[in-house]
Amino acid sequence: MEKLVVTGPTQLKGEVVISGAKNAAVALLPATLLIDGVCTIENLPNISDIQISCKILEELGAKITWNSQHSITIDTTNIVTTKAPLDLTSKFRASYYVIGAMLGRMGEIEVGMPGGCKLGARPIDQHIKGFERLGATVSLEKGTIYAKAKKLKGTSIYMDIVSVGATINVMLAAVLAKGTTIIDNAAKEPHIVDVANFLNTMGADIRGAGTDVIKINGVEKLHGGATYSVVPDQIEAGTFMLAAVATRGDLLLKNCITKHLESITAKIIEVGGNVEDNGDSIRVWCNKRPSKANIKTLPYPGFPTDLQPQMGVVLSLANGTSTINESIWDSRFQYTDELNKMGAKITAQGKNAFFEGVKKLHGAPVYSTDLRAGAALVVAGTTAEGVTEIYNLQHIDRGYENIEEKFRKIGAKIERVKE
Repeated sequence: MEKLVVTGPTQLKGEVVISGAKNAAVALLPATLLIDGVCTIENLPNISDIQISCKILEELGAKITWNSQHSITIDTTNIVTTKAPLDLTSKFRASYYVIGAMLGRMGEIEVGMPGGCKLGARPIDQHIKGFERLGATVSLEKGTIYAKAKKLKGTSIYMDIVSVGATINVMLAAVLAKGTTIIDNAAKEPHIVDVANFLNTMGADIRGAGTDVIKINGVEKLHGGATYSVVPDQIEAGTFMLAAVATRGDLLLKNCITKHLESITAKIIEVGGNVEDNGDSIRVWCNKRPSKANIKTLPYPGFPTDLQPQMGVVLSLANGTSTINESIWDSRFQYTDELNKMGAKITAQGKNAFFEGVKKLHGAPVYSTDLRAGAALVVAGTTAEGVTEIYNLQHIDRGYENIEEKFRKIGAKIERVKE
């Protein structure tokens, strides 16, 4: 078993190069299944979810060549099976994108129920509703999803809730469908725009991505031959921005799109941090104890649920009592028990948590309950007095590339240790 050992407190200072977006990349890889040919994807984050995604594609018949640590060429000319490996698809949430892509390309797919972080009820009913509206038959039996369609046909689909996964999945299925599909009440996250841009580069006709109405005109086929670079990771950038505030540090984050970070920037300024926006880089620094604030997580362009635990660390140290209202996931507050072990004073009740700010945290053994909780504990460890041992690293490795190396370069005392 591995653990991260963090010795604090440390003021984080220096530069961080932001990786490609995990949430975009895990959708772009299944999207390549729609292409009858070869394409190259660059700026891929080197994380475990990407490694598993590539294995799933290879099992389906794709040929993958690693050009470098962050670039692959994928040949999806010969898809040999419509049965995705159940042991792999059950390991992370975004494996469900295989359903939309394979329905569009092959007209059927058998895939295991997606896994991932345990954040409460995470139904895929909006995905299924979309596939059925397009003409597919979908059934769930013993943890396996079976989807089949003779020929998908464009239609109008209204999303009952704003769902990133369902928006992307229906978009994938509709690209090769006959006629026009309109997704109403669509999610607007940057990675949805990235998937649409990728597909359009390959010959799709998708309009309106980034708004709440997406129009997809079905095309006969997608061609290969293009190279595409994954959008920078908004959540990784936000994690380091909040780390700068929590540690009263000074960080310059390179390779980021500052437009995607506006909701985080607003809250950092509200709690007393400083932000310098340079377009493709952003500097964040803080030289005093943060002020209290109230947060409500919302779909983009609101404050992201994926940055809620990291913000929770800042509010744990803030002057006064703060609240976070979590409107996306039921069980996002599991991390608060771990922060309380470090001396935080947090009371979580249902979708709300109350943070009575303390002047400092203390090192303790803590357990990562999910991907973003793990990142928050790393940030907490850099602020805390003494040694913090972080366990369950498999969660962190799903979404952060070389997290200890990136933190070490900006001054953190952090080591990965095998027990």
